Amino acid sequence: MKHIINVVAAVIEHGGQILCMQKGVTRYDYTTRHWEFPGGKIEAGETPQQALHRELLEEMDYDICVGEHLLTVTHHYPDFSITMAAYRCEARDRHFVMREHAASRWLEPSQLLTLDWCAADLPIARLLAQ
Repeated sequence: MKHIINVVAAVIEHGGQILCMQKGVTRYDYTTRHWEFPGGKIEAGETPQQALHRELLEEMDYDICVGEHLLTVTHHYPDFSITMAAYRCEARDRHFVMREHAASRWLEPSQLLTLDWCAADLPIARLLAQ
């Protein structure tokens, strides 16, 4: 059995739209250039909310307010497995720095399923699009 990596994802809402981030080239073709909700790994001693706040500051210089837990997804990719807790987040504005992603889009919930999502992020996009 593969080791499960615990990660967090931010569903960032502003003005009725949701922030979607496109990965660049990764070491796996099944995540390269796919879309995701931003976030990252939970470090030892951190709460999921603290990890999410830290990751967005590090990756995007984005100070967000972490809100309610939305859902948790466990997904088994061919080379690793993740358990991802998604949280609704609010942003004061749309100003962030893209340090690790290839592109970003603000979309209406009804538009989310037009993107090619990473498999683990897809259940979150489906829930939001309902």
